[in-house]
Amino acid sequence: MTTTDLDSAADEPTNERAETTVSEAGSDRDDRYGPSERDSLTERIDRLEAENERLRREYARLRGTRNRARATGLVAVGLVAIGGGFVLHDVRNVLFALGATGLFGAVLIYFLSPGTVVTAGVGERIYAALATNQRAIAGALGLEDDVRYVPIPASERTLATCRLFVPRYREYDLPDADDGPIVTDENARGLALEPTGMRLFHEFERTLTSDLASDPSLFAVQLVDALVEVLELASSAEVDVVGNRATFAVSDSAFGDVDRFDHPIPSFFAVGLAMATAQPVAVEVTDGDDRADWLVTCRWEERRQRETAGDEQ
Repeated sequence: MTTTDLDSAADEPTNERAETTVSEAGSDRDDRYGPSERDSLTERIDRLEAENERLRREYARLRGTRNRARATGLVAVGLVAIGGGFVLHDVRNVLFALGATGLFGAVLIYFLSPGTVVTAGVGERIYAALATNQRAIAGALGLEDDVRYVPIPASERTLATCRLFVPRYREYDLPDADDGPIVTDENARGLALEPTGMRLFHEFERTLTSDLASDPSLFAVQLVDALVEVLELASSAEVDVVGNRATFAVSDSAFGDVDRFDHPIPSFFAVGLAMATAQPVAVEVTDGDDRADWLVTCRWEERRQRETAGDEQ
C-alpha cells in the first residue's frame, strides 16, 4: 500500500465521523424546529399581524365615530339654540351666537380632526439620527463646541429668522444672513444651519393669543408655557431669569437626553430668546438638581468680534 493510499484510508473515518456529526446536528435542529412547530410559529405570527391590523382599523373607526358624535352633538346644540332664538326674543342675540358657535365647532371637529399621530418615541429616534449626523459633520470639520444661536434681521425679501452657528475658531465673527450652510469666510468659518427650534418657535407664535412679551423674564415664561402646554416636549418646566441669563429647569423630556446637539428643547428656548433680544444666544445644558432632570442655561450678549484673522488652531 502506498503512502497516498494510507493517507486516504486514514481520512475516510474522519470524513464519516464529520458526516455523522453534521447529520446528527441537522437531526437535532429538525427535532427542535420540526415542520409542525415551524408551521405553528408561522401561523401565530400571521394571527398577530392580522390582530394588529384589526386593532389599528378599530382604533381609526372609534376615533372617527367619536369625532362624528361630537360634531353631531354640537350641531344639535346649535340648532336648538337657534330655534330657541326665534321663540325667546329677550335672549335672541345670545342664543343665535351660541347656535353659530355650536355649528362652527361642529364643522371644525368634522373636517379638521387629527389624522395620523407620530409617537414621541418615533420622533426621538428621527431626531437622534439627525443629531448624530450633524455632530459627526461638525467633528469632521474640526469645529468648536461653542455654539451660538444667531438672530437674522428681517429684510425686504425674508422674515426675521435665526441660525445655528458652529464656529471653526475660538475667536470669530458671526456669519452674514446669506452665508451657509458651510461658511467659508476666514473670520466666520464654520457651519450655519437652521436650528431645530426655529419652526417650533413659529408654531409657538401662531398659537399666541396676545403679543410677545418685551421683557425677557415674561417672555421666558411664555416659552416655558408653550413648551409644556402647546408643544408638549416636556411634562414640566420652570425658568429663572437674572440679567442676561435665563435658566430653564426641565423634566421628562419627550425627546430623551437634552444635552445632545441642537436638541429641540434648548434649541426652542435659545431661538426664542435670540429673536426676542436680537442678540446671539449661547446654551449650556447640565444635569438637573432637586428641581428637574435638566438645567438649560441661555446667555445673550453683545457680538464677539474676532480680534485677528491669524488665531487659527
